[in-house]
Amino acid sequence: MKLNHECKETIVRRLRGSEHGQSITLMMIAIVGILGATAFVIDVGRVYFGYQQLQAATQAAALAGGAALSAAPSTDSQSQAVTYVSNIATSYSAVQSVGNLNATSNLLQNVTISFAPKCLNTLTGLGILCTASPASANALQVTQTAQVPTTFARVLGFNTWTISSTATASARGGFNGPYNVEIIVDTTSSMNDTDSDSQCNSSRISCALQGVQILLSTLSPCAAGLASCGSASTSSVNVATPASGTETAYNVSKPVDEVGLMVFPGLTKSSYNANDFTCPSTNPPITSYNGYFPNSSCTASGVPAACCTGRSAGSCSSTATPPVYDIVPLSSNFRTSDTAAVNTAADLVIAGGGGSNCGVAAPGGEGTFYAGIIDSAQANLVANARPNTKNVMILISDGAANATTSQGMKEPSTAPSWAYPSTGQCKQAVTRAQAAAAAGTIIYAVAYGAEAGTSQCSTDSSPTYTPCETMEGIASSPENFFSDYTAKGSDSSCISASRPTSNLNQIFTEIAQDLTISRLIPNNTL
Repeated sequence: MKLNHECKETIVRRLRGSEHGQSITLMMIAIVGILGATAFVIDVGRVYFGYQQLQAATQAAALAGGAALSAAPSTDSQSQAVTYVSNIATSYSAVQSVGNLNATSNLLQNVTISFAPKCLNTLTGLGILCTASPASANALQVTQTAQVPTTFARVLGFNTWTISSTATASARGGFNGPYNVEIIVDTTSSMNDTDSDSQCNSSRISCALQGVQILLSTLSPCAAGLASCGSASTSSVNVATPASGTETAYNVSKPVDEVGLMVFPGLTKSSYNANDFTCPSTNPPITSYNGYFPNSSCTASGVPAACCTGRSAGSCSSTATPPVYDIVPLSSNFRTSDTAAVNTAADLVIAGGGGSNCGVAAPGGEGTFYAGIIDSAQANLVANARPNTKNVMILISDGAANATTSQGMKEPSTAPSWAYPSTGQCKQAVTRAQAAAAAGTIIYAVAYGAEAGTSQCSTDSSPTYTPCETMEGIASSPENFFSDYTAKGSDSSCISASRPTSNLNQIFTEIAQDLTISRLIPNNTL
């Protein structure tokens, strides 16, 4: 037994002795494996980081291209429009070229880009129609492919890894075409009240003009990507009901969005606007609403149909002086390019509060009456319509319609059935706004310090209206109604269910986004 035990120990010793040096080999194999795994992790991380960069660049290109779908000049041919959209999208891509904002030559190499304009039924149902160039599209899908160089995987023969990313963006806003925008600012005496909350510690009229500046800094005066919109030329545009005639507009050669500024109460014709865009500005002369009603007999007597006064039971007078609501007609010189700040030399910007000691004031002198200016703004938009554009009206006010018959609101016995009555003024405002919306105009109503609990529409009965209800009714949809319900004198219960923000600047920012922002959508949207 002892012999067998010694024999076994000898065999074990021999076996052990035969493994001298093998531990080094095993360690080398392990180290190679670890280094290989590390190299793999490093290259995979490099590829993952490259994919994140490519994805971000693809989304940026899709958003830029989606916005460009509606900004291509209407005078461009189909091929020119395709080139325009692709150039804008490519400028935000990862393609290695001078000027492209997301090119990264050190990581993403051999980048290619392709475009697929789409007409998606889902977007059509949301009001984003397939009427834009190119290819009658309301969305753009962008695909980019790139190669990421490897470091350690080269040992295994993999010099680059190919990656790809796809993103789809809608055309901007609820309509993929240029806009004609009439901004209507209440200049009755209540707009001189101080809004002392933390959002805008100034007069209401000053705070409202801050919103106007936000709109002007966001809307597109001309096509995106242009270094300059070019010089603006003057032209005569139609200023419609209640004061037919022409006024001077300032537009570049290929405008995208055109914006006009209107106020109420109405102004006298003789010197209605220079006061508001001459620095320092002074209050323009105010005139009464006058109760003007269209009447066919006016034309026969040589007076335009819109210049018939109701103060003499509907008779017409060649000396009629109807109020003028326009400060600046629809113009596009509010910025010198799509990326520039507001143009402080433009009448529209100056009147909108963009100059030093300038801008429309709130002279008051008359009560609030909406129907006349809603009809006038709608008539202006229709009279100056451009192909493939959308009309927009933006009204900011406290919502209390209270003009009296002594201010010209008496209805003449010969007035047509739709004429502005001396009673039911808030209902009349809602009715005229609904008529404009039915004609296709998008109407935003911003209630600024509007009461919700009591009716201040003194002329309305059965039904009665509160100022908040009036402004909500003027908006063309619940999504287009906003309320600054924290403003001084406001009612905290006057809150928009769809757009509950109370920050006036944020309200105008959201309106601007509705009109300008392209949005990313799922790639499989139908």
